[in-house]
Amino acid sequence: MDKRNNYFDNAKFLLIFLVVFGHIIRSYIESDPFILSVYKTIYTFHMPAFILVSGFFAKGFYKKGYLAKLFKKLLIPYFLFQFIYTIFYYFLYNKSSFTINPFDPHWSLWFLISLFCWNVLLYLFVKVWKLGPLYGLVLSFGIGILIGYIDFISNYLSLSRTFVFFPLFLLGFYLRKEHFDWVQTNKARLIGISAFILTLIGMYFIPEFSDKWLLGSKPYGELDDHSFYSPFARIAVYCLNIIMVFSFFTLVPKRQHFFTKWGTSTLYVYLLHGFIVRTFRESEVQNYFHTTESIILLLAVSLLLTIVLSTRLFTSITQPIIEVKWTKLKKLFISFKERKRKKQFLQNHY
Repeated sequence: MDKRNNYFDNAKFLLIFLVVFGHIIRSYIESDPFILSVYKTIYTFHMPAFILVSGFFAKGFYKKGYLAKLFKKLLIPYFLFQFIYTIFYYFLYNKSSFTINPFDPHWSLWFLISLFCWNVLLYLFVKVWKLGPLYGLVLSFGIGILIGYIDFISNYLSLSRTFVFFPLFLLGFYLRKEHFDWVQTNKARLIGISAFILTLIGMYFIPEFSDKWLLGSKPYGELDDHSFYSPFARIAVYCLNIIMVFSFFTLVPKRQHFFTKWGTSTLYVYLLHGFIVRTFRESEVQNYFHTTESIILLLAVSLLLTIVLSTRLFTSITQPIIEVKWTKLKKLFISFKERKRKKQFLQNHY
């Protein structure tokens, strides 16, 4: 496999764009049935697809120093942004007390701690217990279904999402590039488009289906009071997740496009867009987007925000707090100096 794959970079950019868009339209789902159906449709696949791709690229987990590298990449930014978001929320919501709780992830930070845990679980499932693909997937899906009965497993250390979404991570780990080649056929694409249309229609005409089922963050007791049908509902959601993830990948372009390079900066967008979206939700600006037609404008705003947060300038400036590195900033500074030197040379000789 190439060091960089246009197909997966395209997929990651489209997914992070949908993450931003989903968070922006969250303010309108209670007042507009169509936006609610779009919101729930997006949530059937955008994070599951991200998780599956993360599992696909976790094949080097057995290498020496892999978990240590992940600790630096995921947990250090987690604790840092947990602190930053605590300060941000203190001023944004005018809170009376300032409390830092590292065990209760703020908003989107759950993904960082869960991603680290998924890699640890992968180590157990594949290297220690040596479970084959079939046994591993059956066990992981079984845990994801049964975990809903444990009430205290909720947002604490993102344990609920960790166990609920781990089967998708493990599925991604077992997939090969050939599987993604198959979903790019015309026949598969037609199936994918049909699935999107049917899901959107279904979400519109079945408003009783709660979006909380798609978040994976709540035990059954907070969803439907331990109904006998709860595990079957989760199984249905799993099936929907897999179908919609498959459908999404049928529509991802293979070739390089103007947005492909930005697919390498999804972590930056993921960690930083929350400050803007949360501020937007608390401002009067959101009141200007109150019609169904506004979804087009919100789509454009989401795309613009995703692009801005993905640019070289922005990632270079924020790399020290996200990756604890200065390499991009140094390269930007060197590039700036070279352009300045070249410009001065041209002015002196011409």
